[in-house]
Amino acid sequence: MRMAATFCNLNPGSGLKKLNECLLHQSYMTRYYLDSKRSSYFLCNGRKLLHSTYRRQLEVRKGHQSQWVCLVSKSDYSGTTNEEEKEDGVSRATLIWRAVKLPMYSVALVPLTVGSAAAYFQTGICSARRFFVLLASSVLVITWLNLSNDVYDFDTGADKNKKESVVNLVGIRTGTLIAAYSLLALGFVGLTWASMEAGSIRSIMLLACSIICGYIYQSPPFRLSYQGLGEPLCFAAFGPFASTAFYLLQGSTRKMNHLPISGTILSASILVGITTTLILFCSHFHQIEGDKAVGKMSPLVRLGTRRGSKVVKVAVIALYVLAFALGLIKALPLTSILLCAFTLPMGKVFVTYVEDNHKDSQKIFMAKYYCVRFHALFGAALAAGLVVARMIGERYVPRLILF
Repeated sequence: MRMAATFCNLNPGSGLKKLNECLLHQSYMTRYYLDSKRSSYFLCNGRKLLHSTYRRQLEVRKGHQSQWVCLVSKSDYSGTTNEEEKEDGVSRATLIWRAVKLPMYSVALVPLTVGSAAAYFQTGICSARRFFVLLASSVLVITWLNLSNDVYDFDTGADKNKKESVVNLVGIRTGTLIAAYSLLALGFVGLTWASMEAGSIRSIMLLACSIICGYIYQSPPFRLSYQGLGEPLCFAAFGPFASTAFYLLQGSTRKMNHLPISGTILSASILVGITTTLILFCSHFHQIEGDKAVGKMSPLVRLGTRRGSKVVKVAVIALYVLAFALGLIKALPLTSILLCAFTLPMGKVFVTYVEDNHKDSQKIFMAKYYCVRFHALFGAALAAGLVVARMIGERYVPRLILF
């Protein structure tokens, strides 16, 4: 009864109000829960998206950095490689070209050309067939000289660091020496045949003296080049001996085999000897340290590069002064002197190059090739002047007749 009375005494408006408030609170809490869950979901997804984006950007940056480092390292490596190749790396083709020394064979061509031109100037006779036989034989003899020089310098250690040495390239010392002397034998056979055809004993004797000069220049037990006597031997071998011998061979026949040795050929041979000796002198500029280490006392080892460059300048000036003096005393025709004068620019280029680069061991290597060009040009001018003098009818009665 009390419970019923109490229930009946309740205010219906207040109960409904409380129920409504309870329902509203519950719905609010539900909506808040759902909103907070939804916002936390979006916040979580946003964070995940941000992290993934940041991670992706970081990986891209790392990729770019690694590529940059790779490129830098490659460029540094290639730069180092290029520098090493420039300093030490010389291609095998270049080494072979240097070992062959093709421009150096002008020392065989120039004495023969000048000697033949002097013979033509003196007698009007010149045999083309004999010229080419003598040229081939001379090339064989020069090849012997180069190969045997590489062998003997290899034995003494002078060519230890010379990459273009034939022995260092092929790695065969005995085979190179056998090939050298085989070529000498073939060359001497050709020279002997030409001498017999011309009927000139004097010419083969002079050529034998020239070969002997080459032998004692480099071969044991003499090795006179180690005493600083290479240049005088070179002058005698390619100047008075070889040039005069070719003059006798080209101007002699079986009917007229006693051609006089005149002042013309002697003057021309002296000029040829000077230019040829300059080639040998300049070939030692870049070898001073190696020569000094093995006791090879070449003139440049004694003088040094600075004074050596002055010697080159004085020698070239003396060459032209001597040539003009020989023209004045009519030992050489005027046409030869005039044509030789046109080689002055080449002589100046050669001297200037030596003076400017004598301290640079890399650049001074090319000095001998500048000298080869000068030697060939001067010899061609000298020979051409002798031929032209004969063709235009200039007559010369030699003042100096030796034998």
